[in-house]
Amino acid sequence: MPTSELAASTTTPAPDDRTFAGLAEPFRRELKAHCYRMLGSFHEAEDAVQDTYLRAWRSFGALDNRSSIKAWLYRIATNVCFDALARRRHARRVLPQQRAPATHEMPDGVPAADVAWLEPYPDTELSRVADDAPDPEARYSTREAVRLAFIAALQQLPPRQRAVLMLCDVLGWSAAETAALLGASTAAVNSALQRSRETLAKRYPAGRAPAQERPTGAQEDLLGRYMRAWERLDVNALVMLLKEDAVYAMPPLPQWYRGRVSIAAFFNWAFRLYDSFRMTPIGANGQPAFAAYARATAGEPWTAHSIQVLEFEAGAISGLTLFAKPDSLRSFAAFELPLVVSD
Repeated sequence: MPTSELAASTTTPAPDDRTFAGLAEPFRRELKAHCYRMLGSFHEAEDAVQDTYLRAWRSFGALDNRSSIKAWLYRIATNVCFDALARRRHARRVLPQQRAPATHEMPDGVPAADVAWLEPYPDTELSRVADDAPDPEARYSTREAVRLAFIAALQQLPPRQRAVLMLCDVLGWSAAETAALLGASTAAVNSALQRSRETLAKRYPAGRAPAQERPTGAQEDLLGRYMRAWERLDVNALVMLLKEDAVYAMPPLPQWYRGRVSIAAFFNWAFRLYDSFRMTPIGANGQPAFAAYARATAGEPWTAHSIQVLEFEAGAISGLTLFAKPDSLRSFAAFELPLVVSD
């Protein structure tokens, strides 16, 4: 806990719970999204928000200007994230394609336990965050700034650059406001912002992620065909939905595949291990997604298999990230989904 917050908690009386909740609770969901962008983990973001509200409650009595409670909460949440990142063995969470070249080999089923993998984020957590028309100074809307590829790119930034980019380009705060929150100079914030934008430009040459369009009738049809291909174990139908250079990854397994031929080879191998799948449409990271349940023998219940997040480009699936066991079991809980379903 920062010294100023600790001092306040030991010299001020306990706050009125109702007053504190009325002022602070409306920001809980957007603070969780902020912590997720900083940490790349839904579960760590939940813990960070809990810590944020505990610190805020303890120092609430020392807050002079309650009209600035949003900035105050963001300052505490950002400091909590800095502390969490400093304690980590792996400062950056990643996707498989950020670690090694694509492969043509079939996986051995052994997760890469020494890697901190990126986690998916439930769209239900975004549904009450009002921000699809962000501050005019912001470069990204809330949903754009939680897309999986964007979060993966963010994780390549040092923590302080990550925070500056979030505060300026997602929340639309000025360099001066961000400097006050971080306890830095405006010049230092502008420098960090320039470096972070340069790093993201390697992933987004246009300077920002492409806007995610609302699903069209054609895309809805494609999603239905995708679901049926899985449920029928139809590799050909699945591969026909992919772009020629589509990417398929499945953390916590380290292997990933690029292109229709490699992806088809993988599914021709993998689908033989199952009797059937049952697919449940969900939303994750502001993108179309599915919760997949699998069974090896007919008549058995279906058990949690994976959370699948899709990315579209030019009317086809350009990216498929399948969050698999054992990590997917925690993700099913995050999406408030059962681990077993039956007929």
